[in-house]
Amino acid sequence: MNPSVKLLLLLLLSLEISFTNNLTVNLILIACLFIVLLFHHLTWRQFWWLMIIPLIPGIAVLITIGGYGSAHNWLTGWSMVSRFYVYVFAGGVMTFTTSPLLLARSLEQNFHLPSKFAYGTLAALNILPKIKQTVISIRIAGKMRGINLHWWSPRLYFKAILSAIRWSDQLAQAMETHGFREGQPRTTAVKVPLYWTDWIILIISMVLLQFLLIALH
Repeated sequence: MNPSVKLLLLLLLSLEISFTNNLTVNLILIACLFIVLLFHHLTWRQFWWLMIIPLIPGIAVLITIGGYGSAHNWLTGWSMVSRFYVYVFAGGVMTFTTSPLLLARSLEQNFHLPSKFAYGTLAALNILPKIKQTVISIRIAGKMRGINLHWWSPRLYFKAILSAIRWSDQLAQAMETHGFREGQPRTTAVKVPLYWTDWIILIISMVLLQFLLIALH
């Protein structure tokens, strides 16, 4: 499926359930998203991360609505918890089945997103591991000087921000060196196809969701 259409479909599904309160439909969506992940060889470690991430906020919402809410409606609480899992599994489908580079190319070619936004976002995603390593290096350098920089220390993140500013300038120079010019027409080294079947899948999925919401209301 085309990455941009897939992203649009997942966003529409998430937006739809944000305005509904149907536990059964949420569970069906979670099962469908889980099956998609299985077909893309989801590992057990990735699966447990998807299960754990919404657990703490889910339990908090469940206890708040079911135990301390005015109506003590546990069904609504479970519906809210399942909604969290739909969001997380939808994000997992997008993350584990589509590379950021392919998504950036698709958004630029198929949805005509400006190149500076597409590749700027891609650059930000690719620089995250480097930021993490830099923070670790700054902490180690501080310990060598007898300074313990905790994770909540403003000095630690101030130094990291200075490094990020330097990287942004280096990245801009690298993009210009490789021929990137803002507002100029660009050719595509890798063409991302957009088929009519992608739109058919999107439409059918949304129609089925409306049918489920009405039938299981």
